[in-house]
Amino acid sequence: MTTNEELFARACNVIPGGVDSPVRSFRSVGGTPYFVARAEGAYVWDVGGRRYTDYVQSWGASILGHAHPKVVEAVQRAAADGTSYGAPTEREVLLAEAIRDRVPSCQKVRLVSSGTEATMTAVRVARGFTGRDKIVVFDGCYHGHADTLLAAGGSGLATHAVPGSAGVPASAVADTVVVPYNVVPDIGDDVAAVLVEPVAANMGLIPPVDGFLDGLRAACDAAGALLILDEVITGFRLGRGGAQERFGITPDLTCLGKVIGGGLPLAAFGGRADVMGCLAPEGPVYQAGTLSGNPLATAAGLAVLELLDDAAYAQLSGRAAELAAGLTQVIAEAGLPVSVPVVGPLLGLFFNDTVPTDFATSKASDAKAYAAFFHQMLDRGVALPPSPFEALFPSLAHTKGELERTVDLAAAAAAAAIRIE
Repeated sequence: MTTNEELFARACNVIPGGVDSPVRSFRSVGGTPYFVARAEGAYVWDVGGRRYTDYVQSWGASILGHAHPKVVEAVQRAAADGTSYGAPTEREVLLAEAIRDRVPSCQKVRLVSSGTEATMTAVRVARGFTGRDKIVVFDGCYHGHADTLLAAGGSGLATHAVPGSAGVPASAVADTVVVPYNVVPDIGDDVAAVLVEPVAANMGLIPPVDGFLDGLRAACDAAGALLILDEVITGFRLGRGGAQERFGITPDLTCLGKVIGGGLPLAAFGGRADVMGCLAPEGPVYQAGTLSGNPLATAAGLAVLELLDDAAYAQLSGRAAELAAGLTQVIAEAGLPVSVPVVGPLLGLFFNDTVPTDFATSKASDAKAYAAFFHQMLDRGVALPPSPFEALFPSLAHTKGELERTVDLAAAAAAAAIRIE
């Protein structure tokens, strides 16, 4: 039987760093990544046959849990009719209608294949609509790996302590303005758009402070700039209408991903009809994709959205709150400083006494304590994100009993971690 160590060694010979996305490498927590062989519900199994309770859940995409029977059935049915056509399909229309029904600000929708593609094109649309060049983003927020947006980003960039990326020319970010999160900036009349995660989930989980999102809306209106909400993580996770429904904010453009693909490569952006009218073939802003609206991904997305009713969101939020309270109690009792912020079904895990409010305070969390706790949990069969700058994603498949078991294991893990510290 192949081991994780053997497979990682082989991977390093043919894949840069042995992984196809940097945060998977365990660089910030140390050790060898586990290679997943299969997954079901709340669990993943590695190539050695070991089972882990999974709080990564494909970085939030698997809100129902892994391999939900109705999603698998929908994908299998779709695959029998072909996997890609390069032509329009009915399910593209159905998914766009489902998005518009749940997120009314998305009067028109364009389906794409990744969150990066969604944010990248939303920025292009904003520039095309306004005739302006500057984009305002927030320190520590992550909007994918397009050149324009690789400036002081969170997620993988934060994990590797990189403020940007080699290979990105200064000209690519010359019109990208980076400002502190949770502070409403001055918006000039040369700004095309403000792009923000309404709940920051790529520098750990950081909720918006009172007045922040409302202030951004007002500042954009005053300057004639567009407000773009990056809801790739929060969309259809914080509730039927995402963060914008929860906080009562109407953006001009919204970027969506993760949940709407049901675990397959799918994302979208949408917004005001007049703004989206700039997009080709209606307008002069170009975007295209051979796999956009892929029939397998749209089938999965429709199956997921059909199962996400108010009761599902209430259950998700309740279980996240229960997990957060339990982790806070047992880690603190072990003698480690801890804060576990919760926003709906999302939670963070910081090893400090206060909940961070921006990227600077997020980075003040004890990364060594997180790494020690991460490995103690992994040794006990619980998989947390392999980076202190990521959120935890309990799913509908995580039962109350499994959450209680996680908390029990966390008590022992915290006690062992503090001895390592």
